[in-house]
Amino acid sequence: MTLPRIAIDAMGGDEGVRVMMDGAAEARRRHDKFKFLLVGDEARIKRALETHPNLRGASEILHCDDVVGGDEKPTQALRRAKATSMGLAVNAVKQGDAGAAVSAGNTGALMAMSKLALRTMPGIDRPALAALLPTLGDNDVIMLDLGANTEADARNLVQYAIMGAAYSRIVTGLERPRVRLLNIGTEETKGTDELRQAAARLQAATGLALSFDGFIESDKINRGQCDVVVTDGFSGNIALKAIEGAARFVTDLLRNAFTSSLRSKIGFLVSRPATELLRHHLDPNNHNGAVFLGLNGVVVKSHGSANAKGIAQAVAVAARLLEEDLTQRIAADLAELGADRLREHRGESVGK
Repeated sequence: MTLPRIAIDAMGGDEGVRVMMDGAAEARRRHDKFKFLLVGDEARIKRALETHPNLRGASEILHCDDVVGGDEKPTQALRRAKATSMGLAVNAVKQGDAGAAVSAGNTGALMAMSKLALRTMPGIDRPALAALLPTLGDNDVIMLDLGANTEADARNLVQYAIMGAAYSRIVTGLERPRVRLLNIGTEETKGTDELRQAAARLQAATGLALSFDGFIESDKINRGQCDVVVTDGFSGNIALKAIEGAARFVTDLLRNAFTSSLRSKIGFLVSRPATELLRHHLDPNNHNGAVFLGLNGVVVKSHGSANAKGIAQAVAVAARLLEEDLTQRIAADLAELGADRLREHRGESVGK
């Protein structure tokens, strides 16, 4: 199967053009069907491509001088979208010049540009930011929303569940991913009205390619007890930052412990295979590539600090979603549930 081109914002991220090109080249070595549209400063991109002839032969460069700053407000970035590497990469998807866009730049700006250029799919009110998180189970867990929208009503949460399950089926191969709503308890009476309404609708829905298993608390997200965790963007972003902070705390604690004495250093050498396995499992580069779900196109957000391995992972996520036609899967699931029914439910909740 020939993959559509993937547009890469070569200027995004903390590490610069060379790391973006190193990552794209690594992805190209793994998947030789990849083709790229590299957006950014042509001279700098060409210099970075000098050590990657295989990537150079599979790429086209779209030159632009302007870059979205890491601290730039989304409203400011939107006004310059047609002149920035990020904006042009997203626009390439809109125009059909690329199948997906990958950027390691400003998250808020990327979300704003993507929503404006690509719009939401029919039946989806708001897009959601979804990412893979490591677990103790056989598969990573998909969590959404991680910050695209600070608030979500019951209808939004049901849509997130459908989109997250479609994404999970692609990355895990499961026919009916286990979906849970993030809550302060697992009892049916716990949580807000919106959470309980969303749970009731998912419980009553038939024909969906997912298994709704109720609520989950934040300390169980990484236990492998479900495949998709659904929440609003405010709670999701807080939970994500807490998980990332805890992972860094554990690794720093182990590093300090193993270097505190000669005996500890000897112990580290003995346990090194186990610590390397832990480091690999917690390395964010191995889980890089958050996806804006619900748009008429594929947009993947890489960590700004990702190394070449992380960039390659983000590119691979974009390619996989194109291969498996994620947007079509979401559309089919929405049709199965019935967007009109969701709108009716929303009208009922507003009228109360």
